[in-house]
Amino acid sequence: SAADLILRDLQNNPDMWLQVVHILQNSQNLNTKFFALQVLESVIKYRWNALPVEQRDGIKNYISDVIVQLSSNEVSFRQERLYVNKLNIILVQVLKHEWPARWTSFIPDLVAAAKSSETICENCMAILKLLSEEIFDFSRGEMTQQKIKELKSSLNSEFRLIHELCLYVLSATQSSELIRATLATLHAFLSWIPVGFIFESPLLETLLKFFPMAAYRNLTLQCLTEVAALQFGDFYNVQYVKMYTFFMLQLQAILPPGTIPNAYANGSNEEQAFIQNLALFFTAFFKNHIRILEASAENRAALLVGLEYLIGISYVDDTEVFKVCLDYWNVFVLELFEAHNQMEPAIPAAQMIPGVDGTGTAVHQRRQLYASPLSKLRMLMICRMAKPEEVLIVEDENGNIVRETMKDNDVLVQYKIMRETLIYLSHLDHEDTEQQMLKKLTKQLNGEDWSWNNLNTLCWAIGSISGSMVEEQVCSLSLSSFIWFG
Repeated sequence: SAADLILRDLQNNPDMWLQVVHILQNSQNLNTKFFALQVLESVIKYRWNALPVEQRDGIKNYISDVIVQLSSNEVSFRQERLYVNKLNIILVQVLKHEWPARWTSFIPDLVAAAKSSETICENCMAILKLLSEEIFDFSRGEMTQQKIKELKSSLNSEFRLIHELCLYVLSATQSSELIRATLATLHAFLSWIPVGFIFESPLLETLLKFFPMAAYRNLTLQCLTEVAALQFGDFYNVQYVKMYTFFMLQLQAILPPGTIPNAYANGSNEEQAFIQNLALFFTAFFKNHIRILEASAENRAALLVGLEYLIGISYVDDTEVFKVCLDYWNVFVLELFEAHNQMEPAIPAAQMIPGVDGTGTAVHQRRQLYASPLSKLRMLMICRMAKPEEVLIVEDENGNIVRETMKDNDVLVQYKIMRETLIYLSHLDHEDTEQQMLKKLTKQLNGEDWSWNNLNTLCWAIGSISGSMVEEQVCSLSLSSFIWFG
């Protein structure tokens, strides 16, 4: 349209940015302000270093002053939140050029400003979150590796001030908006901050304090998931065990393990997001720290409860949630299967897992420890087996009888992962695999669990592992199936 052409011409005018301050000060139209900020953002990204120092300082000071002015008053801060957010983005673009070399006091200035009012503090948290994301997530292609390294180093060296501010806010404020903003900022930081700020401070205890509170549960869980995904050898094993066991005590009071599929089906968006986040937490923690939970009877009890939760989450009727769980189950079972295939020598009694009766090998002890979860996992794979590649016999345009393959790539990928997982499970215990399939088949026969979908998934599961079972078991399952269809 003609208006679009005019706006494009204005945006391409190299001197248009000189009118930005005038537009922002005098216009009452939000769209006009956003257009002016787009022009300014383009100048900052591509022409900043070519501007005279006076103009750079003028832009930097003006943007900072407007942000402080709007965020110091709660009414204007809430009413003009979108405008403030855009100004925050502009400020971060300036920081990518100016900080730390030409704006060395930025972090101390920001932390000092944050202590002047709760709404300014909330916006400072938003700026810090944006800065972390820009440096660690979105910087590729926009900055040189040397510049990215310099910004990361500066943020690391000055994180003590940010850390102290976050802990102070979480211990002192009653503002739910500020608490949520602080938790969201911590979530952006936790994957890269120096590890001492996590384990050698009250941070974990503070996060776990907020976990039972519904308003902060999802943000807290996202933070804990970032911590669970970190690996530091054995140095912080004690802290990880404490975090997990305390977390499990809180979780059982919030959501009993047997209620998860129904809770998801009938839950609000927040409650469904909580279960999705639980899947991410458990899979991250078990991938990186499951071995430390096997070390004592008390920890193993909490570990088995966690696996029970993850199996319950795996029954949730959501494809993305199931994919997260399935990826972990495949890794978990593969690790057990590979250990099972390695002929480990017998180990001394002193090194055996206490409280687990075994044959004297660490592998058999682990198989015994996980016997119950693995049995439930076999039933899960049978109940949720994806549809395999479908082959139809059809007549082509020349009258020839040909095979036609029907492919659903996403479903086929899922089927291959599930098939591989069930094959490993079958090799770990052929008898239990057969019993689980016969149990499912019996429920079809007596009508207790009858549906076409249940019958299909059972048939796909039987077909998926037919080559991994001994002949007698295949015959037994096939005969049972023929009796059913007969």
